[in-house]
Amino acid sequence: MAEAQGRHWASRQVLLASLWLTLLVLVVKVWIGWATQSLSLLAESLQTLINGFSILLSAIATTSPYPTSRETGGHGRLEAILALLLAAFMGFACLSLLVVSVQQLEAIAQVATTLLPVRMSPPLFQLLGVVMATNFCLACFQRYESGLLENPALRFSANHLFQDTWLMLPVLAALVGVRRGYPWLDPLLAVLLLIAAVCNCWQVFNWQLPSLMKQMAIAPEALAQTIHQVEGITHCYGIQSRGVVGRQVFVEMHLILHPECMNVARSIAERVERVIRDRYGPAKVVIYIDSDRPKSD
Repeated sequence: MAEAQGRHWASRQVLLASLWLTLLVLVVKVWIGWATQSLSLLAESLQTLINGFSILLSAIATTSPYPTSRETGGHGRLEAILALLLAAFMGFACLSLLVVSVQQLEAIAQVATTLLPVRMSPPLFQLLGVVMATNFCLACFQRYESGLLENPALRFSANHLFQDTWLMLPVLAALVGVRRGYPWLDPLLAVLLLIAAVCNCWQVFNWQLPSLMKQMAIAPEALAQTIHQVEGITHCYGIQSRGVVGRQVFVEMHLILHPECMNVARSIAERVERVIRDRYGPAKVVIYIDSDRPKSD
């Protein structure tokens, strides 16, 4: 338990540091995109916003190691409300950027003189390079820590940060193309990036959905019957489960072990987790080992 709590605390620190850096990167991208009138950079900033939101949900879930006042998995009403707000903002931002992008493409096709060109300077290109390097280093750090701490949330976040980094390459190429006389590259790429942002947002919601759902995933009686297949367990109680069976299930329970099996409690807990995963698919299992339990007849 102490080792699990140590990994939990370390994961929380990594997530909080990642959230801070992601927000910093987001502010820089939005500022440059707004100052230069770059629609593609503003559209790409939505990718960073989605990544930051995903990290925020994971960080909230690890604020308290095993909170008794929150649902299993760490997400409650606040996170569900934030998810709805993000969906609403994404819909508004994507629609607004799409309309402006289409208008700019029409203006370019008509050779309109009122078109506002993207204004990029070498220092801003250098700043975007620093932003890309920061994103890439953060993704590498999260990938390394996810293996060290056995945290799937960090691995998921690292994959999306890598994706965010690679998407900056066509944005930089489009901005260079605009400076060389191809103004249609910026709005056209913005439309493509908006489609990618919607797909990315759906992936985040799809991954976080099991922990946002409150209904019981597995009946406690069925879980108890599965758990008792492992030798050394005399009683299990306080069984809770939430999520979607086959996609991701969060399970929490208390186990009473036979006194002679207390020295192999860790091995028993690993076998319990393995049995649950073999029976119900991907699962995150939190197990409390109780050494003593009041006897009742």
